[in-house]
Amino acid sequence: MIKHIALALTLAIAPLSSFAAQFVEGKHFTTVSDKAPSAEPKLTEFYSFYCHNCFNMETQYLGDIKANLNKKVSFDSKHVDFMNSEIGTEVMRSLAVIQELNVQDTMIHAMFAAIQGDESAHGHDHDHSAHEEPAINNRADIKKVFADKGIDVSKYDAIADSKAVNEKIDLWRAQQREFRIQSVPTFIVNDKYAVNLSQVRTLGELIDLINYLAVEHK
Repeated sequence: MIKHIALALTLAIAPLSSFAAQFVEGKHFTTVSDKAPSAEPKLTEFYSFYCHNCFNMETQYLGDIKANLNKKVSFDSKHVDFMNSEIGTEVMRSLAVIQELNVQDTMIHAMFAAIQGDESAHGHDHDHSAHEEPAINNRADIKKVFADKGIDVSKYDAIADSKAVNEKIDLWRAQQREFRIQSVPTFIVNDKYAVNLSQVRTLGELIDLINYLAVEHK
């Protein structure tokens, strides 16, 4: 069962950098690693193609978040492994392939939609346990999603089974454990701080918090 995080309030666009609130550790964010923060400011989103709230984040908010990050802050995304199953690993691997092919703009939404259905991005309930015949059951199904979007899948297997992708999957799993990720979507800043989305009131405040943790917080 994929774990979800319920946003306390709908994230609404508000004037950016207009918040005077002090961000408090233990309330707005938590420290999730004893290691030093990353050398360069970065934001990492951990998510799952099976997660309804992740689909909403992807389609409704993530574009604005990325567009308004401090220019020093890089962005990356990683797929969690809550399922610990063969198909779960294949779906994780599909994101790594998407990144290797640099087709995020085409394929991330396509994978969400293939697993959840496009209606999930618009607030409809989606019970995966009720599926009699899930659309994605194996690698062949995933490759069909790629092919349907015009992606050449002749090298899919070679990329999916490559050393680079295997190392990426191992890293994602290791960081999922290190950062104690129990729900998605989760935002990790500088490999050090986890954003507490339940305490965020608006999209502008979320962006301010991320930029604060990435660039200013020591």
